[in-house]
Amino acid sequence: KRLSLLGSTGSIGTQTLEIVDACPDNFVVDALSAGNNAKLMAEQVMKYKPKVASLATPEAAEELKQLLKDAGCSDMPSIVHGEEGILEAATVESADTVVTGIVGAAGLKPTIEAIKLKKDIALANKETLISGGPVINPLVEEYGVNMLPADSEHSAIFQCLQGVPPGGLRRVILTASGGAFRDMSKDELFQKCKDEPRLIQAKATTHPNWDMGAKITLDSATMMNKGLEVIEAHYLFGASYDDIDIVIHPQSIVHSMVETQDTSCIAQLGWADMRLPLVYSVSWPHRLKMPYKPLDLAELATLTFKAPDTEKYPCISLAYEAGRTG
Repeated sequence: KRLSLLGSTGSIGTQTLEIVDACPDNFVVDALSAGNNAKLMAEQVMKYKPKVASLATPEAAEELKQLLKDAGCSDMPSIVHGEEGILEAATVESADTVVTGIVGAAGLKPTIEAIKLKKDIALANKETLISGGPVINPLVEEYGVNMLPADSEHSAIFQCLQGVPPGGLRRVILTASGGAFRDMSKDELFQKCKDEPRLIQAKATTHPNWDMGAKITLDSATMMNKGLEVIEAHYLFGASYDDIDIVIHPQSIVHSMVETQDTSCIAQLGWADMRLPLVYSVSWPHRLKMPYKPLDLAELATLTFKAPDTEKYPCISLAYEAGRTG
């Protein structure tokens, strides 16, 4: 497959490129876009030789151009910047799949334009559906493209649904690690917020299981991220909000589950490694052989689950309310 990678210098982007490195016969990178990290972008351009390289500002784009000249780049890409640059990366003619790894609503417009050109979407940007689900879903249907979830929970649900017939889904069960404050009681957390705010701020950006960007790590600590995933699951899988549940699973091995109409539950398991959902999103319907450590349930020994405390994590209820309100 030929990829356009939006957010190439961030967590999603660098891990996607690790997949490209592991499977060089399966993927070609045709476009890269990023923020202002011109140095890392220059390294990526030299290695992957994209046709388009986009950065956020004209200054960063100029720095990239100079870095590539200094490095003796013989195959200079089209170097662009800003919103128009992201659109050029997302719509590069030769790419057939766009990996949307940029943060926030900035991913909405390039996703729409890529869909209109009948490119498949590996969706790692949840805000696209949260802010534009009623627009995106009809476009996906109209242009006959695939929108494949690239985050762990929605990829798990998508994998579990393979082979489930239409009308067979009864309930979606999203798992959550519980984030940085999962081992604190509500009272302890609230007290430390008063007594040691700097400690809480530092802890909020350190995830116990996953290696992710700063924003999603913070959103995980407050469980706002899980609330957003509820809304995303509604648009991705057509489940009503009454049929989407959240369960705390500290080990982050069961990435989510579905319950079918006969009350059978199907779960997807794996190590806490973002490359697993990413590789499925860019290789579906195939299964690529990857050089990763196999899951060992005997090594884990114990998997635990509990209901979330919505007083400790008020963002969960807010997300359900926002989703139902529309």
